[in-house]
Amino acid sequence: MGVAAEHIRTLNKYEKSILLALERGMKRYAWVPLEYLKTATKLSESEINYRLSRLMEWGMVRFNPVPYDGYALVFGGYDTLALATLTQKGTISALGTLLGEGKESVVYEALGLGPVAIKFHRVGGRSFSSARLNREYMEDGHCPWLIASRKSAEREYQALKALHPKVSVPLPIAQNRHTVVMSLINGPILNRCNVASPDEFLDEILENVRIAYQAGIIHSDLSEYNILVEDGKCILIDWPQWVGTDHPNAEAIAGRDIDNILAFFKRKYKLKRDREVALQWVTG
Repeated sequence: MGVAAEHIRTLNKYEKSILLALERGMKRYAWVPLEYLKTATKLSESEINYRLSRLMEWGMVRFNPVPYDGYALVFGGYDTLALATLTQKGTISALGTLLGEGKESVVYEALGLGPVAIKFHRVGGRSFSSARLNREYMEDGHCPWLIASRKSAEREYQALKALHPKVSVPLPIAQNRHTVVMSLINGPILNRCNVASPDEFLDEILENVRIAYQAGIIHSDLSEYNILVEDGKCILIDWPQWVGTDHPNAEAIAGRDIDNILAFFKRKYKLKRDREVALQWVTG
């Protein structure tokens, strides 16, 4: 990430045009041929090769010689395109420190009109074999992980837009490619802190899950690892895997979310709740 931020202001217009051409080309190719880049950018082969060597040195592009000379955008290059667009639009002006890193995302503090959080979705090859990956992420034909990461960000932004402010989620500010810019939450993850009133806090979580359900949205990956605690209140985060309440397994998916939360409160706070009563209250 530091590399992308470091080079974003010095990126040559030819280098940016090559990154954009690779982004378009990867909808058709796993490895974009040099001939495609020549046609798309109208640059000479020597110019393209020079610029590609710089982009590869910066960790933005990867080269593969088999079965033909081909190039692919990697996350460093995709990060650069997203940051360049968000900077150009005035959404963010500086990238700050790393706030958190998960299996499929990294989150940084950034400066916009004020402090914000920017989440970079990272849906890798491992995720495609995971049952947790929604079919909506996939497209007909070739679907590299860059496209899946964009889909992931779009889905999360869609959920946040639909839920805020009725549900306690971060305020969505902008979405570009595989990134979502949202309000910065100042507070720890639920599993890393002790809440003052566990009974009331659990009620608050279930109430938010219920309101989301009434809005047609089920988190589908809810646990103590994606609930933040700010000023004693819960904030539900990480929504890219949400499913609609019209899903054929909606009740089972909602039940799994509730199971995770009840198990955590039972384990940490010795707090027992009837699972069926909680599920009925959320979905009823």
